[in-house]
Amino acid sequence: MSTIIVGSWMFRYPLGGNLSWCLQYLVGFRNLGHDVYFVEKCGYADSCYDPDKEVMGNDCTYGIKIVSELLKRFGFEEKWCFVEHNGQYNGLSRQKINEVFQRADLFIDMGTHGFWLEECSPTTLKVFIDGEPGYTQIKMSNRLENVEALIEYDIYFTFGKNIGMINNPIPTNGINWEFIYNPVVTSLFPISLPPAKAPYSTIMNWKAHETIKFRDQEFGQKDIEFPKFIDLPKLAWVPMEVAVSGRNIPIKKLEENGWVVKVGKNVTRTYDSFMHYISCCRGEFSVCKKVFVANDSGWFSDRSAAYLASGRPVIMQDTGFSKHLPVGDGLFAVKTKIEALEAFEKIEENYIKHSRRAREIACDCLEAEIVFKIFLNELGL
Repeated sequence: MSTIIVGSWMFRYPLGGNLSWCLQYLVGFRNLGHDVYFVEKCGYADSCYDPDKEVMGNDCTYGIKIVSELLKRFGFEEKWCFVEHNGQYNGLSRQKINEVFQRADLFIDMGTHGFWLEECSPTTLKVFIDGEPGYTQIKMSNRLENVEALIEYDIYFTFGKNIGMINNPIPTNGINWEFIYNPVVTSLFPISLPPAKAPYSTIMNWKAHETIKFRDQEFGQKDIEFPKFIDLPKLAWVPMEVAVSGRNIPIKKLEENGWVVKVGKNVTRTYDSFMHYISCCRGEFSVCKKVFVANDSGWFSDRSAAYLASGRPVIMQDTGFSKHLPVGDGLFAVKTKIEALEAFEKIEENYIKHSRRAREIACDCLEAEIVFKIFLNELGL
């Protein structure tokens, strides 16, 4: 058994989809018999989101309440530490979490920006997991060009399976990028038939962050890719919905093209509402960020993994993941509206078959137990 510390951001952004993403790691490692802890620091000012007030600030009272209750529910009551912007420790004290770091075998940084590296002992293996393949490497490259130092880890992993492959345009910056799938603990996702007239849907941010430039090219977000499919509901014979958040969302145009538009932050307000929303969908249709698509990153979504685990077929814009995951039944990689329409038709010809295949893909390829055994084996743990 290893002592594993996972560092990410739950308290600062306590919405359901994000909480589910982190839980897959905590529960997944624990299911393999490891001693697992979660840590987070509010290292930047105004980085705590309060859904009640819809503001970013330094007050993380909302996040502390919601996340501490969720972690207790899943058996991690004495297994977490959150440090507020003013230095206040919550959960485990400074002394106790430092003791955990001193005996830890592995520290995984999935969004702490290096704020916990000083606590790591010399024997703790420090691993970085990149959740934004392409975007992360371009930011690194830009920093190196500006002669800025990068945060150093022992080993680097990414969700972009194609990074480092021949002819892939994403800069490696001299780093040997290992790969890990977004894991899913399939036992957390019950199987049920969707309600009558349930829509194909997705949960997304219209524009999560600013456009990034690299070698005179600009790489945007889903705001660039979604318009390529915006009239899909007019062409398809199935109900289609999008639960969307973010800036400058063209709600009127979406509705004019047949989309039922819901506020993403409302339907995924809590972990339970996130799970409920997926169960009320017939399947997922999703575009991806341009930086993922244009650079053939190989990224596959944790949210889509949740749909698959729930027995919901997924139609997803291809980021290059089709080179590695089984597609054509239960999971479809598409580049055009025509391909998306063909996928809808194929699913609806035998929905039960594709629902079962969706679950099988989650169990066979994305199940946390499988993903983490490979991951830990590569680390020698």
